Amino acid sequence: MKSIIRKIAEENRRNEQAQTAAIQNEINDPRTSSDRRSFLKKAAMGGIALGGLMHLSIEDTIAQTTQNVQRSSAPSDLKITDMRVALTNVLGGTAIIRIDTNQGIYGLGEVRDGADPRYALMLKSRILGLNPCNVEMVFKIIKQFGYHGRQGGGVCGVEMALWDLTGKAYGVPAWQLLGGRYRDKVRLYADTPEGKSKEDQMEKIRYRIQDQGYTWLKMDLSINDLKDVPGALVNQKFWDGASGQYDMRSYMGYGNAKHPFTQIQITDKGLEVLAKQAEEARSLIGYEIPISTDHYGHFDLNNGIRLGKALEQYRLAWMEDIVSWEYTDQWKILSDALETPMLTGEDIYLLNGFKPLIDAKAVDIVHPDLATSGGLLETKRIGDYAEEHGVAMAMHQAGTPVSFMANVHCAAATQNFLALEHHSVDLPWWESMVKMTGKQPIITKGFANVPLDSPGLGIELNDEVIKQHLSPRANGYFLPTPEWDQKQSHDRLWS
Repeated sequence: MKSIIRKIAEENRRNEQAQTAAIQNEINDPRTSSDRRSFLKKAAMGGIALGGLMHLSIEDTIAQTTQNVQRSSAPSDLKITDMRVALTNVLGGTAIIRIDTNQGIYGLGEVRDGADPRYALMLKSRILGLNPCNVEMVFKIIKQFGYHGRQGGGVCGVEMALWDLTGKAYGVPAWQLLGGRYRDKVRLYADTPEGKSKEDQMEKIRYRIQDQGYTWLKMDLSINDLKDVPGALVNQKFWDGASGQYDMRSYMGYGNAKHPFTQIQITDKGLEVLAKQAEEARSLIGYEIPISTDHYGHFDLNNGIRLGKALEQYRLAWMEDIVSWEYTDQWKILSDALETPMLTGEDIYLLNGFKPLIDAKAVDIVHPDLATSGGLLETKRIGDYAEEHGVAMAMHQAGTPVSFMANVHCAAATQNFLALEHHSVDLPWWESMVKMTGKQPIITKGFANVPLDSPGLGIELNDEVIKQHLSPRANGYFLPTPEWDQKQSHDRLWS
């Protein structure tokens, strides 16, 4: 074997030297066109000849000479062999999953922010040995294990990884597999959390517009801001001051009390304070930049209408999740009563969950979170169904760059798309969690770049950065998960 390798190496070395000289001569020829010259330069950079590797062992020679071989050359023979997890510290705990195959390529997905990584791991035994390119078939096998809210996170994370794998296997971006793209850049809206003071809030807005170049903002208008204003709220003390909207430690506490069931009311004085916040934001931003609002707190439909009317003069882009998404009749009342567009949907799983709202024309904009709504293809279906009924689609996103890029591909392929949320504007290390495999950065001046020259989701993980920002609850970085290999249940839903 060694003599054969050496003979091949010598012959390839001579051929390589001759080819390199010929290519360089043509590059240097002034008659060579710029396109041809560019092609030749790329050709000269491609591959490694055996002739340059005589100093290596046989094993290293074979490894080096096959490192650029596309192991995804036979998509029909791909098989899922493993699934592993890395729990990052984004939003207190957001898990990236990696699905490996028998051909050395892998796909990246993400379990939604705040969701248990085990929502994904329990699906491992159901997908091992399957071809990841059969995305819809695999999705139908696992979709029964998802549900609304964070419970959809496992199914959606797997679905993202399948599209990443399929794109890599066929050498095309994920948006191409969804039917092609409508846009090369995806407009972002920057989440703008409540500041510690009025001045801090204004600085957050200034940073997003002037420094970062965002053209759409979303801000909170919360009754939490009224807790220290005498006479601004009715019945707040019973609910610990109506703060802690996401404090769900107590089942009967404020965080777990749905909007119609608190009997917290906003007084006229409270409405004036919230309207003043919207007025100050508008005076700073102007009217060219849309402003969306969210995180009002838990109060009922009637107070939602009163607040909506107090804010109408500021022409908000939308009011989000005024009441729980499942109350279609109440959303219809809100939409009919208010001029401001009504929006909900970040906790809805699958198209069937959106249909009642769309069919009843109860909302003006649907707002799926791709990490809950069913993944790339199901979210595109949601957008397409909404478009047929004259309803636009914005997209909620609060995770790592993995789910962010999954959203970018879906947004690029969906015509009625408006804007995608970016929830980590203030994390300086967030973008560096991944490396773009194409030529463009992940974000340029408030717009996400759609990968045009790289397959799958168009990203690879920056391992060192992610390791620096693992959750304190993480046991390690993509550790083996053999305990999830065996399926131990009968999953069929019918007899």
